Amino acid sequence: MSFPHLDLSRSPHDRQGLRRNDQSWLDERWQHPRSRVLVVAGTRVRPGATGPEWIPAATAPDGVRVLLGDRDGTPHWAVIVSGEVVKEDEGAWVPLRGLLSFLDAADEGTAPLLFHALGLAEWHWAMRHCPRCGGVLTPRASGHELHCADCGKTQFPRSDPAVIMVITDGEPGAADERCLLGRHPSWPTGRFSTLAGFCEPGETLEDTVRREVAEETGVIVGDVSYFGNQPWPLPASLMLGFTGRAVRTEIVLEDDDVEEARWFTRAEMADQTRTGDLVLPSGVSISRSLIEHWYGGPLPGSW
Repeated sequence: MSFPHLDLSRSPHDRQGLRRNDQSWLDERWQHPRSRVLVVAGTRVRPGATGPEWIPAATAPDGVRVLLGDRDGTPHWAVIVSGEVVKEDEGAWVPLRGLLSFLDAADEGTAPLLFHALGLAEWHWAMRHCPRCGGVLTPRASGHELHCADCGKTQFPRSDPAVIMVITDGEPGAADERCLLGRHPSWPTGRFSTLAGFCEPGETLEDTVRREVAEETGVIVGDVSYFGNQPWPLPASLMLGFTGRAVRTEIVLEDDDVEEARWFTRAEMADQTRTGDLVLPSGVSISRSLIEHWYGGPLPGSW
């Protein structure tokens, strides 16, 4: 079966990483008649009718100019401007989550460009001062580096590794095999998702899966297998998907991040998603792909 989250990474752009310090080449590409720019105010963008609004470079405002790269011969850029712009017309600017609904219908290649642009914008917004000395940071390498004028240290964008996992119990494929899902306290009743959490220093990804599941639900996991990954700049994560097999299934909730956790059979999942009593993550997320991979096909309902 195909997985919707993979559609977000199809047809990636050429990031032109070796050209980011070639100012004459950058100027030439900026002036290219087909150059297109995504304006990012703080960490928000202005959507058009069908997705992110790309404008000609000639009409782009001043700001931190970020080279995203080329796609089908067309240069793509982001210009990061002050978040104060949003206050002038707040309803017209949305964060990344407000654009996810557009991505299913968007052209292939839109999502990698959008994730690249907003990931860097989030980093510029968060990294306002040198973490070593507190000095002033100056953009370099077309927005992909921040250099401290005081201590000379250069900062680079980072992605935080986070695991996301489907944990199962029972004979694989059997009618009574179960899948473990959890619900965050802020979510409405009936909304469930896969468990997830961040990797800690000195920890393997497999052990992160085991620790997070145990901390959040009390369930003990044995075998862990890699599934796939998805960049998720909300704000700066790389979601690493896994499947795992439970060796102890009793649910004990002690972590404030999970208000409710439940085991679902395939029949229960199908019935409850059909009635709306169970609401699963969006089709563009790796969480949805993990669930449908275990279930064996598409499921109704999403948020």
